Amino acid sequence: MAVLILGTATAGYLYYQHLNNNIRSSARSGGESGVKKAAPNAQGDTPLNILLIGSDSRNSAENVKLGGSKDTVGDKPRADVQMLLHISADRKNSSLVSIPRDTILPIPECTDSETGQKYPATDNRPINESLQRGGPGCTLTTWEKLTGVYIDHWIMLDFAGVVAMADAIGGVEVCVKTGVWDKPTRLVPGGSGLKLPAGKNTVQGKQALQWLRTRHAFGNDQNRAKAQHMYMNSMLRTLKKQNLWSDAGRLMNLAETATNALQVSDEIRSVKKLFDLAMQLKSVPINRITMTTMPTAEWSQDRNKLVPVEKSADALWHLVREDVAFDKNGKEKKKPSSSGPPAAEPATLGVSVVNGTGVGQAPKDGRAGEVADILHGKGFAEADTSQPAEPSKDTVVRYAKEDGDQGKSDAESVAEALGLPATAVKADPEAGGLTVVVGADWREGTVYKAPKAEAGDLPEGADDLNAADEGQCMDIYSVYKWDGKS
Repeated sequence: MAVLILGTATAGYLYYQHLNNNIRSSARSGGESGVKKAAPNAQGDTPLNILLIGSDSRNSAENVKLGGSKDTVGDKPRADVQMLLHISADRKNSSLVSIPRDTILPIPECTDSETGQKYPATDNRPINESLQRGGPGCTLTTWEKLTGVYIDHWIMLDFAGVVAMADAIGGVEVCVKTGVWDKPTRLVPGGSGLKLPAGKNTVQGKQALQWLRTRHAFGNDQNRAKAQHMYMNSMLRTLKKQNLWSDAGRLMNLAETATNALQVSDEIRSVKKLFDLAMQLKSVPINRITMTTMPTAEWSQDRNKLVPVEKSADALWHLVREDVAFDKNGKEKKKPSSSGPPAAEPATLGVSVVNGTGVGQAPKDGRAGEVADILHGKGFAEADTSQPAEPSKDTVVRYAKEDGDQGKSDAESVAEALGLPATAVKADPEAGGLTVVVGADWREGTVYKAPKAEAGDLPEGADDLNAADEGQCMDIYSVYKWDGKS
């Protein structure tokens, strides 16, 4: 019996090491974004942000066969699919936001962690090229610069990986309102080859990849992202229903497939850490998971490319930064906060004011001094400007975490004097004292106008889908409708 137990334990350990050795990884970030990790909430918890990347690599025989583009063999892959998965600090809700691959954005300076090659910053390039300019770490840095959201990890799959994962899960149910055949036409060559009859269909293997890659039949890149969200929602429902833990064979197959298919950022390169990540999402109820796409419009210089709709996109990213749910299913009446110690007299508080308005443009000259003057007028005689500038999307008031409830009360009094919401107050272990960072959301004026940040209050153009909605079905562009016969 002892020999049997020892042998089983050794085999288990060796298999665990085998799975770990399957996983490929590289650096989390490709450059400096200036974005800091969100401060913990009152319970000491922070949100979790994971960038999901689908690579269009054709640098293997299997990927060439699936991708159908031999002329790009040897090229650096592009980020064909990009989605940010946000899991709330309390792990009660989750949101996912896509950016279409042809969205035109500035790509920051990046360094490829594997080769050491440096890539200069560039303006007006499709976001999918970020992967070619320093690997997935550069794609992460590009997202951080755009959104102001700190991203903890990235996970990447290629074509073959998508097919393998779809097969391991056992297929995913999708739906089309009419039959679809995404084939080449006289005016538009190419196409994914997706061919399905009207109604609900279970796709797996190559057909699952075709669904995720289809653009022409769904009309445009925005609808392509919507179809990807439908697929992921259905996949989550499928996984929730399957009791994998009681089926050792399927569980081992899924583990083997996933560790071979995934490439991840260095800090999560182990089976245990990937398992822990999965458990973070597993605890979120299915009706608290919402997926959407960043609002975009045609680019004036090329109608086949997209640009962010700035006001709506900023409003969406503000919700993510403030950890506000995209759904209203968990909306509750706010409980009155427990009273802390009274704030110190304003005249006794030293407050540093930092200019953080330089996000996406040059900082507003003298802005820190202007806000310091506002504080002087409110009785904060010790308020003064501080250098250097610290770019920030949002205006925040930071206090040293070790100052506890007293520091929080003092910070709240500063926020109230400036007209900032309570959510602007952040505990920061690196803060040397009370610090106001004047963000890009308050470049001018003496009165702060807070953007809306209520659960489920998504901006115009954000086409959201809830994972619990099983009635989702894709419209098909007329040219690609199929009667199921020819």
